[in-house]
Amino acid sequence: MILGVVPARSGSKGIPHKNIREVCGKPLIAYSIECGLNCSLIDHLIVNTDDETIAEVGRSWGAEVPFLRPQE
Repeated sequence: MILGVVPARSGSKGIPHKNIREVCGKPLIAYSIECGLNCSLIDHLIVNTDDETIAEVGRSWGAEVPFLRPQE
């Protein structure tokens, strides 16, 4: 089994909430999720995040979010 991981922490200093900011009509993280889901080599794709909003966006685009990691 091959696991794909999309890391997405909430604490961006340059662009707040950049992972869920829209770029050409989609959240930025959606591009990584779509690539992972379309890769025939990846069996499961998870988003690893410390933010519930990012987790919700990840789930809505088809990724698994089995847990939230600690802020630290």
